[in-house]
Amino acid sequence: MSSSSSLPRVGESGSRSGIAPLKDNHYALLQVLLFWAGAIMLPLGLVVIILGWYGAANTPYQYDQLSYLVSGGLLGLGLTFIGGFLYFGAWLARIAADGRESSKRLADTLLVLADITSRAATTDDHGVDVGAIPVTAGEGTTMHRRDCSLIAHRDDLKPVGENNAHLTLCRVCRPGVRS
Repeated sequence: MSSSSSLPRVGESGSRSGIAPLKDNHYALLQVLLFWAGAIMLPLGLVVIILGWYGAANTPYQYDQLSYLVSGGLLGLGLTFIGGFLYFGAWLARIAADGRESSKRLADTLLVLADITSRAATTDDHGVDVGAIPVTAGEGTTMHRRDCSLIAHRDDLKPVGENNAHLTLCRVCRPGVRS
């Protein structure tokens, strides 16, 4: 049985090993950008609100308090809400990335399961690979493997006996040739 490293992997190309993790990964880059923008804007908004409150509380003139309210309170609330939404967006991007990774793992597992199932279906109880049995179709002169795609749909297959010198080998399945 072959090792799992020789099995195909969904969404994987052989030339991508060793490159930077965020290069050509727009979803991960978006998640990082949203996270850092939210990480800067949310606390900055809180600091602006505190500075606006401090300025309004320490001025004796009411007309100065209005400018502190607008610049500190409303700008600070805006920065805080935008930072919170950016954090939420980073969280959603992370969930989407986890979903894609889970889908890839599930697809890989299904490929392995399909490979194991197909191998088990072509092997009888004695460990003989039924698909490798040489056969001919009808009165044909070409020897095929039982699982050859050229004759898989046929019902008139006959096992090849000992005197198969007059038969030609199929160029698709190459019976008797071990790879």
